[in-house]
Amino acid sequence: MEDHKPTSFTFEIDNFLEKEAVISSPTFSSMQTFIPKGNGIEDHLALYLYVANYGSLQLGWKRRAKFSFVLLNQSGKEFYKSTELCQVFCAQVPGWGIVKALTIKKLQEKGFMEKNKLIVKVQVQILEVVVTGNETMDVGGFHGAEVTGNETMDVGGFHGAEVTGNETMDVGGFHVLYSQAFQVSWIFVRHPDTALNFRPKSHLVKTTYMNLLLKLIEKLDKPPHSFSETELSNTRTELVDLTQTGFKLDWLKEKLDVIYLERKKTADASRIQELEQHNKNLKAELNKEKIKSAASAAKVLWLEQTVSTLKTKPNKKLKLSPN
Repeated sequence: MEDHKPTSFTFEIDNFLEKEAVISSPTFSSMQTFIPKGNGIEDHLALYLYVANYGSLQLGWKRRAKFSFVLLNQSGKEFYKSTELCQVFCAQVPGWGIVKALTIKKLQEKGFMEKNKLIVKVQVQILEVVVTGNETMDVGGFHGAEVTGNETMDVGGFHGAEVTGNETMDVGGFHVLYSQAFQVSWIFVRHPDTALNFRPKSHLVKTTYMNLLLKLIEKLDKPPHSFSETELSNTRTELVDLTQTGFKLDWLKEKLDVIYLERKKTADASRIQELEQHNKNLKAELNKEKIKSAASAAKVLWLEQTVSTLKTKPNKKLKLSPN
């Protein structure tokens, strides 16, 4: 991503509609495009731009870029172009994109995709590069000196600040960390009316409640059996509190209800197992008692026979034990 001039790359996807896994492009200018086939929304095409091999970049790296996506048919005819986005790519958020670019139904219409082939063109311009550590960079043909600290670079007239990990951005009227931006954006895409009636106006209060909402979502991702009764009760209270601020969280309530139901099923199944084991133990004890009872009955019978024999044959020697 060292060249700040506008650039573009194109890649073709054969048999697009048959593909189920994430589709990734080759690396172009340190960037890759990912198409996760709807990213959870199966009836839409999703398009994302990622920094390639971002895990190998030094701590504190940041790239600010503007980019757009274009879809072409096999004849090279443009049938979709996204609005131009300008975002910051960093370790916390290495990729940005469009969750609902185009419906799959629209793609299947005549004149869009020919022979089930999709052609994606990505237009990118890097506006800012931030680097850390001992490295040199070539930007626009100029080879810089060794970088020894958390310097920022002026590219295309834009000078950035040092990355601290606490940078925030506005998503749907809420100031959130870069690391939270994708998740918050996803909430508003999947549930656009979530904050329509949210009452607090203070940015600080809004950020606080959004953090509480994100924590609640994270909590509800846990397996149902991992919740105790107290945790479930507290979670429902948290959900009610957030709802009273104006959040519309029917989708979370449904998820919590499912957790309650699944946990009840698990608890019922566990209780049934306990009862079955208890019943098995009782049967085992009963069998033991039956054996003891049978042995006692044999002894009683032997005594009766012995007494009877003594009465009829008083002079005969008898065994003193049934064994």
